[in-house]
Amino acid sequence: MKADWVAASVRARSMAQRRSGAGTARAIAALPTLESAVAALHGSSYADRLSGTAGLGAAERAIQEAVLWQLRVLAGWLPASGTALARAAAGTFEIENITGLARRLADGTLSGEPFQLGALATAWTRVREAASADELVSVLRTTAWGDVGTAQSGTLRDALTVSWARRLAAVAPSARPWCDAVCVLTAARALMVDSHLPSAPVLHHLRPVLGSAWESASTLAGFSDALPPSLRKVVLGIDSPQELWRAEARLRASVQAAGFRLLRASMPGPDVVLGAIAILSVDAWRLCAALAAAAAGAGGSEVLDAAA
Repeated sequence: MKADWVAASVRARSMAQRRSGAGTARAIAALPTLESAVAALHGSSYADRLSGTAGLGAAERAIQEAVLWQLRVLAGWLPASGTALARAAAGTFEIENITGLARRLADGTLSGEPFQLGALATAWTRVREAASADELVSVLRTTAWGDVGTAQSGTLRDALTVSWARRLAAVAPSARPWCDAVCVLTAARALMVDSHLPSAPVLHHLRPVLGSAWESASTLAGFSDALPPSLRKVVLGIDSPQELWRAEARLRASVQAAGFRLLRASMPGPDVVLGAIAILSVDAWRLCAALAAAAAGAGGSEVLDAAA
């Protein structure tokens, strides 16, 4: 038992217990309007942030802000040795900040207020002052994000995503299977959907995980066959590039299942905290999908069905 992790582990388990859950998400997805879906979350851990929101985008943002706040609170309970884990976990929010800034620098597109990362920022306190796309890329190169190539939208997001996945796997070895799967899906989408080989910085992060044989694949089946055998299951049963979203939804479900295993089987320590973070993250993703279904009056969510 790691005594300095006991309080953080207790807090993490408590936070995970307050999740809304897959059943609630399915019920919300079946509601006829966004307003009724938001009302159904009254009393949940998301309620305060959702109060007064108008529109799907604002509701989804509120859900994400609630998760980030939970992560910041949890980080306050971690011992000093847990700082790297908390910052790596918050990397997905920093990616949104950085890509939003890149869009604004490129064409003036406003993406709303950046997420408030506080002490969980890896590079945002420096990057946010960039006055040009070139400066943004230059500053990132000196941080844990490393070389992202260019600030072009798709290339930047892919570079940040695979950099984040490798960094999280390094500080949280139990997350390695999820992070490797993120690398697989990033490569598959670039090659099969966007029809181009990822940029050099992206390949730099992908090759230690995926090798290089997949880079010449012209079909999804060929892509799968070229992957290391342990990673082929990520796209198992996916027959076309247009169905890669199913693999992404399936990954979310596997992350949640792994999170529950970590909570149940681990002694107080980093794995308990990682498990809670995984559960909270997937819970928020499910609810965002459910709100989108309710807003569309779809009567259900095919995305949630794929993650069942």
